[in-house]
Amino acid sequence: MPPSRPETMGAMPTLAATVLSPAAWRERASAHEERADALTAGRRERVARGERHAIEDFLFEYYGLKPAQVRRWHPGIGVGLQVADAHAGYRWYVTSSDGVTTMDAAAFAAERGDAVAQIRRLLAATAGRKPLLGCFGMHEWAMVYRAGEDLRHPLPLRLGQGGTDAAVEANPLVCTHIDAFRFFTPEAAPLNAHRLTRENQVAMDQPGCLHATMDLYKWAFKLGPAVPGDLLLDCFALARDVRYVDMQASPYDVSSYGLAPIAVETPEGKSEYASRQREFTRRAAPLRERLLEACDAVLEYRESD
Repeated sequence: MPPSRPETMGAMPTLAATVLSPAAWRERASAHEERADALTAGRRERVARGERHAIEDFLFEYYGLKPAQVRRWHPGIGVGLQVADAHAGYRWYVTSSDGVTTMDAAAFAAERGDAVAQIRRLLAATAGRKPLLGCFGMHEWAMVYRAGEDLRHPLPLRLGQGGTDAAVEANPLVCTHIDAFRFFTPEAAPLNAHRLTRENQVAMDQPGCLHATMDLYKWAFKLGPAVPGDLLLDCFALARDVRYVDMQASPYDVSSYGLAPIAVETPEGKSEYASRQREFTRRAAPLRERLLEACDAVLEYRESD
């Protein structure tokens, strides 16, 4: 934790609570790069061939992150590195007189503090709610309700347009996540039980939502060097697992990827989807807590009002 500061001081200096030797941090960085390369291998190979994957590429195209960004290792806030010339050249890093390079938390907080505080509010509010397991993945169906040929993915609809529309009409739409709701067709949006806006996102996001869980990856990246590399990759791996279930439960036919559907229009499919939600909620909880800890560590460096 940063030391107390006199009232006359500005932003607190950046201190390293832990200092890693060159051998120690290079081992961590190398392990991170190997894991990142394995997680992003498919994307990199597809880009080289000019191909797309309707499921996995979402993590790169929607969130706007490149494999090289995922590969870059950060030790996390409060961890210093000895003899770290490359990191010394990265944004948000500073090197002390004794040669220890660490995240410049004071500078990061001064420029990004408001964004970090908003991320923290959202994460804390989500963590504090009971997971809701009754949406059954119908958000993807609402995105193609009465859409005709205007589909978001180059895949056929498993039940056809008529069957898809009938499933939406037979199942209540109770989506709680604005970044799913905003892609609903104009005909589907009024059917949702909640009127979702960016302004009420903090009041609506809840831990059972698959998209709120995938967004942990987004928040991990937006917190920059405050988040250690292992946490970023844990969030990425979870988001990828969630994305597969998201599409298996969607109206699209994903058999071309060797996947079986989760037929949420049936009682059995609903049960399976809710079971997957519970498991993802369990896996997301400790990651969300670690992101909250990173937020708190950054916000301790904000200047007092």
